Amino acid sequence: MVSPWIKKGTVVSAPNGPTPDSEFEHSSIPATIKKMFNLSSNFLTNRDAWAGTFEEVVGELTSPRTDCPEVLPDVAPLRSTEANEHRELSGFQSEVVQLAAVLNGDHLLSSFPDELSNKMNVKEAHSYVNEAVSRFIRASKQAVKLGAEESAIVDMRSSLTTRPTATKSSLIRH
Repeated sequence: MVSPWIKKGTVVSAPNGPTPDSEFEHSSIPATIKKMFNLSSNFLTNRDAWAGTFEEVVGELTSPRTDCPEVLPDVAPLRSTEANEHRELSGFQSEVVQLAAVLNGDHLLSSFPDELSNKMNVKEAHSYVNEAVSRFIRASKQAVKLGAEESAIVDMRSSLTTRPTATKSSLIRH
């Protein structure tokens, strides 16, 4: 981790629990937040409960460090050419589309997962993923306004009738 809230030069190799075989991994972040803020809700998964936490590292300073660089080097572009928006999806891109389908409820369709991403090109997948995430965030905010717990996870259902007209990459094969 890199943070102005961590002592300069700090390197941590292994966690001190919560179990003898705990490790630092992605679930360490929600586990640390739960522990630092004394949240009473249950862990989302057993993996979160098992993960090592960073509260000892983050909690050592009472104010953020101010020795940060004032000028950062230019960042090299990730690629030297523009994306080929009409190209077929890579395996990873297809998996991202499938994750987005779960966010907006399309995983409940009979065409999931095979037909969903196989019919999209890069441009269509980009649009689909952005819309799925936006829809999920809007629905989550609306649920809180209607009285849902802020920690509740919205379970979306597919609603193809309320979305813009599908492109040639329709989700349902005729």
